[in-house]
Amino acid sequence: MNASMERRPVNALAVFLAGLQAGMFAALWMLAWMGVSAMYQRRSFWSAENLMASVLRGNTAIRDGFAASTLAGIALYLLIYSLLGAAFALVMRDRFTRLGTLLLGVFYSVGWYYLWFRSLGQTLMPMVWLLHAERSTVFGHVIFGALLPRFPGFLPGGQKDAVAETAAVPVPTPSDPEVN
Repeated sequence: MNASMERRPVNALAVFLAGLQAGMFAALWMLAWMGVSAMYQRRSFWSAENLMASVLRGNTAIRDGFAASTLAGIALYLLIYSLLGAAFALVMRDRFTRLGTLLLGVFYSVGWYYLWFRSLGQTLMPMVWLLHAERSTVFGHVIFGALLPRFPGFLPGGQKDAVAETAAVPVPTPSDPEVN
């Protein structure tokens, strides 16, 4: 077997770091969606981040526009959702097909929404639970879950391995007797 065709096992640290990157990437897209949908609802682009900042900064963080406390909300979102991406990557690895991983990612993220915003939110962060835009937040979690399965692309040589698996058909060279 060709050395470039062999699959090397990926260690847990590399998978964890790839999951962190995929989680951060997905969280940024989720926050962008929630910001755009908030503007469509005639609210501030930073509404979701300011609401999340109220967990750390109290009710003074809830305001229109960008403020210093908004950074705390962004940091909390990125921290939590990056760790969620890392956990997803460690559990999934390469156990399922692409479609299966995509569906599990969406179920994982929507399940997290219901756990975080519905169950824990009522007691730990009542202002976030009361004031968040439910539909756009749920759809933001669908976006997050749909982007989580991209974690193999963040592995060292992740794109090359996927291409090498599909390119297992040998290509004839001009020196082959069958080509001439």
